[in-house]
Amino acid sequence: MKQRGITEMEVQHILRYPNQIIKSFEGTQEAIGEVNDRTIRVKITTIKSYIKIITVM
Repeated sequence: MKQRGITEMEVQHILRYPNQIIKSFEGTQEAIGEVNDRTIRVKITTIKSYIKIITVM
């Protein structure tokens, strides 16, 4: 996130209000959304009752 200039608040916004969620491989998903005219993709997996962030692009 730091390398790409993406803040934690932006990631939280995408996870709460995604424009699209797509299934990826091996049980992962990508939450896709826009913040400040920038498309952000958050790759996640769900483990029991919480979401684990794998990467942010």
